[in-house]
Amino acid sequence: MDLQTILGSGGSMGTLLAHELSNYTSGIRLVARHPQKVNRSDELFTADLTMPGMIDQAIAGSKVVYLTLGMEYRLSVWESRWPALMRATIESCVKHNARLVFFDNIYMYDIDSVGHMTEESAMNPPSSKGMIRKTLVKMLESAIRSGRLKALIARSADFYGPGKDNILFNRLVYDRITSDQKAMWFINADKKHSFTHTVDAARGTALLGNTDNAFNQIWHLPTSSNTLTIRELASIVAQQHNKIAKIFIIPEWFIKLTGVFNPLMKEMKEMLYQYDRDYVFDSSKFITHFNYKPLAYSEGLSKMTVGSASVVEYSEV
Repeated sequence: MDLQTILGSGGSMGTLLAHELSNYTSGIRLVARHPQKVNRSDELFTADLTMPGMIDQAIAGSKVVYLTLGMEYRLSVWESRWPALMRATIESCVKHNARLVFFDNIYMYDIDSVGHMTEESAMNPPSSKGMIRKTLVKMLESAIRSGRLKALIARSADFYGPGKDNILFNRLVYDRITSDQKAMWFINADKKHSFTHTVDAARGTALLGNTDNAFNQIWHLPTSSNTLTIRELASIVAQQHNKIAKIFIIPEWFIKLTGVFNPLMKEMKEMLYQYDRDYVFDSSKFITHFNYKPLAYSEGLSKMTVGSASVVEYSEV
C-alpha cells in the first residue's frame, strides 16, 4: 500500500484532497493540529508542523507528500515560518525518498503577467508575501536540479466553491447575494478575474501526485478558460437563486485608510494590484495534457449550497 500524506489536512484543500486521493490509495495520512478523518481508512497524525522535528515524523514512510498548509495571513508569520517549514519538508522528503507536491498560489508572478498567467510567467513579485512565495519556489527548484528530490508545483488561482476556509468569493459575493445583501468586491467589479473551483483544484492535485511524468514541473490547476468579471459572476449567482445582483465596491483609498487600524486590511494593501486589472489564469497545459474539462462557472456556482458555501460539499460534483 502506497502511503500518501497531506501536511495541513485541516483546511479546505486538505479535506477535499483527501477525498480525491481515495481514488488512488487507501493509505492516506492526515497531518494537522486537529486532524479529522475524511475517509474511513485515514490515518490521523496530530502535529504542529512549525515545531522542530514534527515534519520528519509526519513524512516517515510516505511515498507522496502534499504540502497544502495554510499560514495565518500576516507577513511577519510568513517570514518567520514559511522558509523554515519548506526547508524541513524538502530535507525530510529527501531523507525518506518521498515525492513532494507543493500547493501554491500566484503571488510570485510579475505584476505585468497578471492579465495572462501561465507556468512560464516571470517570477518578479510586487509584494513582500510574493517574495516569500518566490523564495519557496526557488528552494524547491534548487532541490530538484540537484537530483535529490522529485517534486512538482500545483498552482491555483483564487478559489470559489465548497470549502471550510474563509474563501473570499464565497463570503463577499455568493453568500451575500443568496442572503439578499449587496455583494462586495475590491476596487473594480468589471475586470476579468479567474477562479479555480475547489473540487477541480483537489482533483487536479491528486491526479498530478499520482502521475509519474508530472513531476519536476509547474502546473496550473484546471480552471475555466471563459474568464468572467465579478459583475458577471454575481449576475449568474443572482439568476440561479432568483435574487438581485447589486455590488458595493470597496475603494482603494478606504482599504489603505482602514489598514491603519484593521490588521486584515493592512495585510491586503500590497495585494490590491490583483483587483485593479484583469486577472486571467491559463491552465491550458493541464487541460491539454490530461484531457480534463474544468467546471464552467455556471455549473460550479450551481453546485454550491445556499447558506453554507463555507461547508465542504462535494458529493454532487
